[in-house]
Amino acid sequence: MNFEAIKSIYAFEMARTRRTLLQSVVSPVISTSLYFIVFGAAIGSRINLVEGVSYGAFITPGLIMLTLLGQCISNGSFGIYFPKFTGTIYEVLSAPVAMTEIVLGYVGAAATKGMLIGLIILATASFFVDIRIEHPFMMILFFVLTAITFSLFGFMIGIWAGNFEQLNLIPMLVVPPLTFLGGSFYSINMLPPFWQAVSHINPVLYLVSGFRWSFYGIADVNPVLSLAMISLFLVVCLAILGWIFRTGYRLRN
Repeated sequence: MNFEAIKSIYAFEMARTRRTLLQSVVSPVISTSLYFIVFGAAIGSRINLVEGVSYGAFITPGLIMLTLLGQCISNGSFGIYFPKFTGTIYEVLSAPVAMTEIVLGYVGAAATKGMLIGLIILATASFFVDIRIEHPFMMILFFVLTAITFSLFGFMIGIWAGNFEQLNLIPMLVVPPLTFLGGSFYSINMLPPFWQAVSHINPVLYLVSGFRWSFYGIADVNPVLSLAMISLFLVVCLAILGWIFRTGYRLRN
């Protein structure tokens, strides 16, 4: 294992974040603060407790997951797409660096940046609502698994994308609706039975539900099932990446 190569790629990607702090850190914090002001204060003050939890506290895990998914996919996809766009990817591919080491560098940096933003959002939320974490180990497990999985997913998007429009297609048009309709701002128990059944098709529901359970012990689906779903998605991403490495899809050809 070439740890020096992993370290170099990781450090380069993290340095890019430091150069764009306004976009990478300040913007998500401001956006989340506005969510709490609008949903937590203005709307939440008119909503009764949701399953024994104040509405502002109830939506906190969903907001963290919303930010985490967006940041991990964005960082993971842009990290590999930009070298393709500029042509510097060929320098990486021609170097004595294994594909596994390239993934560890890029995906590790994307996951780290996503988790840092998520922790900042959690700290920001504590200024607006009272937060408790009943299952801290499970909270960390869901947090880390989600960050790694969706950084891998973003990495694959970056490999697949042939232009900036394709690069933003899934993060902008697919992920936000799934997140908003995945119980981030409500419990699916509030929905009619038919729409509850439809909601179970949405994979983001399992992420948000499991993450919320780690905070307050309440969930729309069984936490074990939530953990199984995120683990399954991680395995699928790894399998697809394995195929990409074997074929050189949109990297070597």
